Amino acid sequence: MTHRNGGELLAAHLTSLGIDAVFGIVSVHNLPLVEAIEADPGLRFVPVRHEATAVNAADAYGRARGSIGCALTSTGTGAGNAAGSLVESLSAGTAVLHITGQVESAYLGSGRGFIHETKDQLGMLTAVSKYAATVTSTRDAGRILREASAAALTAPAGPASVEWPIDLQYAAQQDDGSTPQAVEPPVPDKAQLAAARALLASARQPLIWAGGGANTARAELLALVEATGAGLLTSNSGRGAVPEDHEQVIGNFATTPAVRALLKDADVLVTVGTHFRSNETADYGLELPTAHIQIDIDTAALGRVYPARHALHGAASAVLPELTTAARRANAAWTDRVRRVREEVRATLHDTIGPQAALCDALADALPRGAVVARDVTIPSSSWGNRLLPLHDPRANVFPRGGGIGQGLGMGIGAAVARPDEPTVVIAGDGGLAVHLGELLTLAQERPRLTLVVFNDGGYGVLRNMQDKYSERRSGVDLFTPDFATLATACGLTYARISDASDAAAVIKAAVAHDGPTLVEVDLAALGPMKNPFTPPVKIPTA
Repeated sequence: MTHRNGGELLAAHLTSLGIDAVFGIVSVHNLPLVEAIEADPGLRFVPVRHEATAVNAADAYGRARGSIGCALTSTGTGAGNAAGSLVESLSAGTAVLHITGQVESAYLGSGRGFIHETKDQLGMLTAVSKYAATVTSTRDAGRILREASAAALTAPAGPASVEWPIDLQYAAQQDDGSTPQAVEPPVPDKAQLAAARALLASARQPLIWAGGGANTARAELLALVEATGAGLLTSNSGRGAVPEDHEQVIGNFATTPAVRALLKDADVLVTVGTHFRSNETADYGLELPTAHIQIDIDTAALGRVYPARHALHGAASAVLPELTTAARRANAAWTDRVRRVREEVRATLHDTIGPQAALCDALADALPRGAVVARDVTIPSSSWGNRLLPLHDPRANVFPRGGGIGQGLGMGIGAAVARPDEPTVVIAGDGGLAVHLGELLTLAQERPRLTLVVFNDGGYGVLRNMQDKYSERRSGVDLFTPDFATLATACGLTYARISDASDAAAVIKAAVAHDGPTLVEVDLAALGPMKNPFTPPVKIPTA
């Protein structure tokens, strides 16, 4: 098939993937691509203000849809700006197609200082992507786009980057329509699977721990949970794989005293697609049962953090039914204990966060079931947004899994564009929001149905808490904060303020119901402190 230029080819490819929005910044080195996207009636170009946001928004667009998103950046500095957000997508295992420009093919690697040229851009992209390639002719662009998309979507998923010289973007494209060979999913060792089935059949006090790898096996996971009567723990990434109002879902509370006690008494633990991140295992200090069955499609993950008695290399959707048919029901007293622990850990956290509990309750009441909650790295997210605020669908669970600050608003924009008929909420801190404050202009221009809740404590609160606890002074944590009411007015955004717990329900309800963007400032100095200042689970050698 012949396409008039690279932009026309890209637009056709995106349509074949079911993508209807692309996030990016226009440049002299991607202009044919942007023009074709804007000219296509089935596509929308969302002009964000920073290349990092383009990738974050595309990432969250894919998460919210359970598919793939597309980011479009310029070459050189533009591609470099995107690198940090590609690290996030790689860490999270989310599918992103990143298209970046490149200088004219005649000057590639010349080092002569051609505008937007950088040394070994492909090497940089390779370091932060699952797949990276350069378009080298008008005959290979279509094949490379399909290879990149297939790589991004194949589990374990990740970002795929394609750099495209500008002269080859403008040229007519000859596409042979070739498709990449499908990758067959791995199959567990038969002996290991048989032994795992026997172990699970003997269990009377089982637990299951679901990570992000369980999100594509929701029905199969639910079947195992209900067949066994087990308690279900989750990593942050696995939240919503089984709706969190299910009575056996304990959730992202593995390091609490009550759940540590459950883990100590469990006679088997089945883990599904979780990588045991440091902040979810008390910096790897959490003890797990030695009778551990681990399922993961990533062979490198098996036994990497905790030993696995039975390591099952395969897709959760295929392996879980094999275990379910062997399962026997847990002791009734164990399942009753699971239900009590579920209620206990939630009640304890609800009490601990003091007046912020009103915000959590207000969001839970106002949001439709399954609405996206995008959470930046900030105290409310880390303390209760990632645990207590209920989630019922993994596509609603959008947060920076790599731990980078300042990515929440861009993710929220991407999710809101992906699901325009539903409200989206972003939980951010004033410090994180400042990293990409310019995206308020994207909100003002695109007018998504998005509520941005900014928890204002005048700086980096989590690091301030750490320094107050372990140091004799504060360093770099107290920051100038804008007048958010004036800022919202300047950007044409609806504004509201919460300064007392009694304000929360009405303000949040009105913001979520608003058909457009709203900035809600939570004045933490006026609201009052949590009962216990939040500090992250990291080791402080001087403590």
